[in-house]
Amino acid sequence: MKIKKSSLNIIFLIFCLCSAQGQEVTVGLQSDPRLKNKIFLQGKSSTDTVNLPFFDDFSGYGIIPDNNKWGDNYVLINNDYSNNQITTGIATFDALDALGNLYEPASSARFEADRLTSLPVDLNYAASDSIFLSFYFQPGGLADLPEDNDSLTLQFYAPVEDKWYSIWKAKGGAWHNFKAVILKIDQERYLHRGFKFRFKNYVTLSSNVSDPSIVGNCDIWNIDYVLLNKNRNSADTVSHDVAFRTPLRSLLNTYEAMPFKHFRQIYLQEMGSSIPIHYRNNDNITRNITRDFEIRDVYKNSLVKYFSAGADNIAPETSEDFNADLIYTFDTDKDDSALFKVTAWLITDIFDPKENDTLVYYQVFKNYFAYDDGSAEEGYGVSGLGSRNARVACRFRSYIEDTLRAVNICFNDSYLDANKRTFDLMVWGDNNGIPGDILYTRENVTVEKGKSINGFYTYSLIDPVPVNGVFYVGWKQRSETFLNAGFDINTSGSNRQFYWLSGEWKQSAVAGTIMIRPIVGSPLTTSINDVNYGKTEAFHFWPNPASDFITIDPESIPVSGLTYISVADLQGRILIKVPCTGRVDISSLHNGIYFLILSQNGRQLRHSRLVKTN
Repeated sequence: MKIKKSSLNIIFLIFCLCSAQGQEVTVGLQSDPRLKNKIFLQGKSSTDTVNLPFFDDFSGYGIIPDNNKWGDNYVLINNDYSNNQITTGIATFDALDALGNLYEPASSARFEADRLTSLPVDLNYAASDSIFLSFYFQPGGLADLPEDNDSLTLQFYAPVEDKWYSIWKAKGGAWHNFKAVILKIDQERYLHRGFKFRFKNYVTLSSNVSDPSIVGNCDIWNIDYVLLNKNRNSADTVSHDVAFRTPLRSLLNTYEAMPFKHFRQIYLQEMGSSIPIHYRNNDNITRNITRDFEIRDVYKNSLVKYFSAGADNIAPETSEDFNADLIYTFDTDKDDSALFKVTAWLITDIFDPKENDTLVYYQVFKNYFAYDDGSAEEGYGVSGLGSRNARVACRFRSYIEDTLRAVNICFNDSYLDANKRTFDLMVWGDNNGIPGDILYTRENVTVEKGKSINGFYTYSLIDPVPVNGVFYVGWKQRSETFLNAGFDINTSGSNRQFYWLSGEWKQSAVAGTIMIRPIVGSPLTTSINDVNYGKTEAFHFWPNPASDFITIDPESIPVSGLTYISVADLQGRILIKVPCTGRVDISSLHNGIYFLILSQNGRQLRHSRLVKTN
């Protein structure tokens, strides 16, 4: 059951929640861990005024708006909240602020939430120049639909008057495709240098006094393909562009990530036979497109596979779901960890925007199994009468004899910390496709928020559990409070998720994946307080050796607090120290061997060695 607010009868909703029998529940997020430190990712704009054309389809790789086009960063740039976008990347308006938390005035009364404001635009033109602003918008997408009293609005700024005017408004509605809007700008008050436009959304939270942990993000709006330009007309909603529509995903048949030593044992069944891509011809004429692919071993900085899937015609205003035949198996001399960069790109006409013609995906092999893609869009749990002893389990398979050392779980923030409760961490054997005998229990474990970029917290097993074949990991509740685990709506849970109520295991009926990851293999590093380089936990970056820049593995960057990357020589002298934004300029260094140190609040968290070359 997906709990949403009801503007028709809030009292009835509260009554139902208080009296309903235990059941699965999914809700919107109360916070987004990806946004906790995004303020440090946005540099200063390189321009004060933007010239025409103004265009953004949000197809970049960041989670914040492009600061060369937009003046604020309240919305989330993502590929998670829709699967019907015009091109890859959308801007999502919701009830979460710039740091990923519910807005302070959030309540069951209507309030202003996100906004997206353009930089000043030079609109010093005559009305006869036929200036139009167009965009696509969608309510809800894959998440919560706005209600009738919620809205998405558009405003124009008149620079001479220093005043904003409301121009356009959409109320909540139940459709799934994006709709096109095109508006003419011909009033003299706007035709000046310094014109701006902005989108704003208005939302209301559900009134759920019985369980604040169920209160979450709501009233989602998505926008895509914003274009402001001259010499247009009211029918100019055709985008002369062929572009990717959705991101690349794992090339493995089952997992998003897994230990490499397990993959070696099962690669014939686990390795995908194709690279699926999804692109669209947004033009009104047939286009001929070439599809090319490459795979690189990131840790070795080497190309391991390149091929072209050739060219083909695509009809106007149609989407193509194409599987590029792949004759390749991931291979490396590493024992347990590996990282491969998969790139797909379209060769399009010279007039096409190029930002949306390339996709990148990192195939991860580490010490854990993962079905999820690392980002939670909703929260999952079991709630209601009789759920005090409810259990939740997710099925995994160990392909070799191994040892389960820990479990990573992403628990979402809850309104007023309502899910700050204890639970029992559990491991089960298999009983003909459902959880069987209990292999391990760790009682009275507290819900914790993780420090990684995607919010996972590591729960160590005091007594490691041998595993070989099918096993299940999950939890047993100690109260009827909704625990609010991270839930990835973009990957299918299929038939591998279960919940237990009233003495019976049931297969999960909700679409998506619980964000829980078993960790196997060698004993875990339990301390990161030692400043000795030889004892802190290592982290990944690429390339290595490197000449000009290195990129830090996003999973190594903590969610909260300002993190620094320092480069030290072998004598321990700090040569570079910069905020960790994912990319570090090392071009000033001489050739040689250095230490990279990841630190926060003066404490060294992780380290790695770097080889600098020309």
